[in-house]
Formats: sequence, C-alpha cells, structure tokens
Amino acid sequence: MTARFIALYETPADSAAFDRHYHDVHIPLVRRLPGLRRCTIGRDLVAVRGGAPYYLVAELEWDTMDGLRAAFASPQGRATATDAAHLQELAPVRSMIFTVGESVL
Repeated sequence: MTARFIALYETPADSAAFDRHYHDVHIPLVRRLPGLRRCTIGRDLVAVRGGAPYYLVAELEWDTMDGLRAAFASPQGRATATDAAHLQELAPVRSMIFTVGESVL
C-alpha cells in the first residue's frame, strides 16, 4: 500500500526568495529522505471550484506508511522538517499524509 505526503503552499509574499530557497535548499534535503520512491512538484495550479489556488504542491511517495514514518524520524527527515518550518515563514503551508487504498481506474 503506497503512502503519500502532500504539502500545499500558499502564494508567498516574496516568490523569488521562496523559489530560490525551495530549489536550492529544500529539494536537496527531500531527495535524501530514506525510502522515498517519488517526489513530484506542481506549479501553476488553478482552482476548479472556489477559493484561491495554491502556489506549489509537492507530493512525496513511499512504499508503506512505516517507510514514510521512518523517513521522517531519520536525521534526514528531521533536517527536512526543520527547513520546512523555515519555508512556512515564507509561505503558509498545509500538509497531509495518507495511504492509497484503492485505484478506481
């Protein structure tokens, strides 16, 4: 069963500073997370129904929820979380963790 972590960033006050930090600091930290199977980043989001769209969406994927938990508990995970707290100062973020229980297609 696949486990996923999603981070939804609102539009930062200084998008250039956010983008620079995200690309130069945060992505290299994320790439070192143990067991990470895939990381995708989406930009240019468009709200389908109401509300403002997010500035950036990141989706990280592990083979299992245990793998995800172990990654975040690792030294690399703690370093990534510390940097995520800094990113939250640049742009509000919402995050969630879930497992993929079924495919419908």
